[in-house]
Amino acid sequence: MTAGPATTTRPASAPPTAVRAVDLHKTYGSGAVAVHALRGVDLSFGAGRLTAIMGPSGSGKSTLMHLLAGLDEATGGEVHLGGTELTALDDTRLTLLRRERVGFVFQSFNLLPMYTAEQNITLPCELAGATVDRAWHDTLVDTLGLADRLTHRPAELSGGQQQRVAIARALITRPEVVFADEPTGNLDSRAGAEVLSFLRTSVRELGQTVVMVTHDPTAAAYADRVVLLADGQVAGEITDPTPESVLTGLDALRGEGGRG
Repeated sequence: MTAGPATTTRPASAPPTAVRAVDLHKTYGSGAVAVHALRGVDLSFGAGRLTAIMGPSGSGKSTLMHLLAGLDEATGGEVHLGGTELTALDDTRLTLLRRERVGFVFQSFNLLPMYTAEQNITLPCELAGATVDRAWHDTLVDTLGLADRLTHRPAELSGGQQQRVAIARALITRPEVVFADEPTGNLDSRAGAEVLSFLRTSVRELGQTVVMVTHDPTAAAYADRVVLLADGQVAGEITDPTPESVLTGLDALRGEGGRG
């Protein structure tokens, strides 16, 4: 692990671990052209917390998220979701795990254009052959302010509304962890703030665990904790972040030679 900027101390009563990386490595290519995207990352993400992953371009933050979510295969090390080691699963069991225990929110929304908001939200249950928990569904719809938009198709919704539908879809199966990859990247500042508030609400009021990759210090300030990466290694962390403390941390990384 590289030396990083000054960080705050973790609370004495740490939450249970939802997902954990152990000596995680990812290398693309081989020989002289090999790119070492992750170099021995050890991290734990607490249950019922919102954690942001940040770092300069090329730091490995998106690679780390993809490995934690089971979307890519590690070169070395382990990923544990609860009591399950993802890195030991075959493709079939990994697909089932992602379907049943993991939620995803992407920058591009990824809604099906021919489906209504309601149909998009319940799609994961349909794919899994599971019955929709109507009480949980109604809680999500009310919390996300979507009750009067359920019959609308994506083209009839604003960007912020589409992302709220995507969040409801990610939460409908009550996943152990939701991974959010630049969830406000395609939104204006007002819609982005709304989406971040809803993610925060899902953690504080609904008990969800969220791991978010972002390049935006303002977005990261919604998190309980920010993990800083540089050159494929953990370079520090910030608890109870503010936009100013995140900027200071990122500036310190760049000053130490993190790729920009």
